[in-house]
Amino acid sequence: MKTSNKKKRYYIAGGIVAIIIILAFMKSCGVFGTNEKIDIVTTEPVGINTIIQSVTASGKIKPETEVKIAPEVSGEIIELTVREGDEVKKGQLLVQIKPDIYISAVNRAQAAVQQSVASLEQSAAKLKESQSEYNRSKSLFESGTIAKADWETAETNYKVAKLTYEASKSSLESARASLKEAEDNLTRTRIYAPIDGTISKLNVEKGERVVGTAQMAGTEVLRVANLDVMEVEVTVGENDIVKIAVGNPVTIEVDAYWGKKFKGVITEIGSSAANETTASSSADQVTNFNVQIIILEDSYRELAQSKNMPHTPFKPGMTASVDIEASKKDSIITVPIKAVTTRQIKDTLSGTTDTKEIVFTLADGKAKRNIVETGIQDDENIEIISGIEKDQTIITGPYSLVSKTLDDGRTVKSSSDKSDTKGKK
Repeated sequence: MKTSNKKKRYYIAGGIVAIIIILAFMKSCGVFGTNEKIDIVTTEPVGINTIIQSVTASGKIKPETEVKIAPEVSGEIIELTVREGDEVKKGQLLVQIKPDIYISAVNRAQAAVQQSVASLEQSAAKLKESQSEYNRSKSLFESGTIAKADWETAETNYKVAKLTYEASKSSLESARASLKEAEDNLTRTRIYAPIDGTISKLNVEKGERVVGTAQMAGTEVLRVANLDVMEVEVTVGENDIVKIAVGNPVTIEVDAYWGKKFKGVITEIGSSAANETTASSSADQVTNFNVQIIILEDSYRELAQSKNMPHTPFKPGMTASVDIEASKKDSIITVPIKAVTTRQIKDTLSGTTDTKEIVFTLADGKAKRNIVETGIQDDENIEIISGIEKDQTIITGPYSLVSKTLDDGRTVKSSSDKSDTKGKK
């Protein structure tokens, strides 16, 4: 009886052990779940896309050709033949400055020339007379007829006459130069259009006094512009200026024509900063460069015709924003920008730690850290040059997890996976 009970206890104990082993095995297989934390992540496949990297900027519309006109002489405006917006032809009279003082200057210069001519003629006659006396005295002295002192006096008079004649010639040249300057100044009282175009800006009225540019900046009286060709002048920061080049295509939006887009192309990039820095400038000051963008006629011709405009539909000073196509790549491996983060990676050989760009992929329910090299980007996606293959699945979120706490080998589950088990995505 005792032996039977003892065997019974052995069977029970063995059964309990077997149950424990089975339960442990089932737990390890995931039947009862796991105590390991599983993060829910968003995923998407690696994309093959086209990326257009662009640079945005804003600025003002202005004519491609615009001439600022300032008088070269000072005085009162007695005639103003144009108004702002008038069409003008090259050589057309625009402004007349009161010429009275310049006419007087010409008269004085002419008198000075006449006086210099008379003085030169007198000097020439004196030189001729002195030369004859010198030659006669020299012959007489050589023959012993006159004393040496008389010959030396004749020689001195001849030399003085030659110097006086040369001085008279120089005086006449100076008087003629002064006359030409006075005549030029008189001519400058009449200002003519330098090009065919439109009076885009008029800064003066009849009767105003203006300052010439002979000794200072002078008064800008008006501007003549060719309104048939317009451009946008924008400023681009130093970090973006290296991305663009002359010839890059541009999309232009003008505030006055909301919802319409126009095409353009970069024609000029400033070689020097628009805001020149000085020794006292702050190191944090933003450095910008001027960029000129021509607006292509094909993109606005229909609008100009619909509004019956003789030139372009744009006016100088209108505000515009531009989107410059800096570079474009087709059929490249891309991931969302939010999927790229950084981590401190230690080099096992050198022992140094460096910041690397990282993209996490999902494989067999685990997050895998991939060191990547990135290229160009647009507003949403970024090019992956190396580190990711096109058939992989990338982890894109949550942002706080990807950017801060997600580690290599961590167990994760895609939010798009509705099953209760983990597996290869």
